[in-house]
Amino acid sequence: MMTQKDRWDKQWQDYMDYLKENGRRPSKYKPEDRRSYSWYKHTRKLLNRDALPADRKEKFAQLLAAAAKVQRVNQYQYVSGDDSADSGEGNDGE
Repeated sequence: MMTQKDRWDKQWQDYMDYLKENGRRPSKYKPEDRRSYSWYKHTRKLLNRDALPADRKEKFAQLLAAAAKVQRVNQYQYVSGDDSADSGEGNDGE
């Protein structure tokens, strides 16, 4: 039988593996991602309430650092950070 610590460690490892394999964070909109997303959201709430044990805070900090490297990209954001590169603004052909 798995202890609560074992389950938490497994969820942590599953989330880290997901980041590496998919290059993105789990989405609340995809059914296959919801378990990891819900675990992340719940753990973040515990961290904000200062209810997370010290050993888990360290591991969760590693997870947050890894997740921060995976930036969200949508049609309004540019990976390079330069949003004027493709917009054509300021280039009147002169």
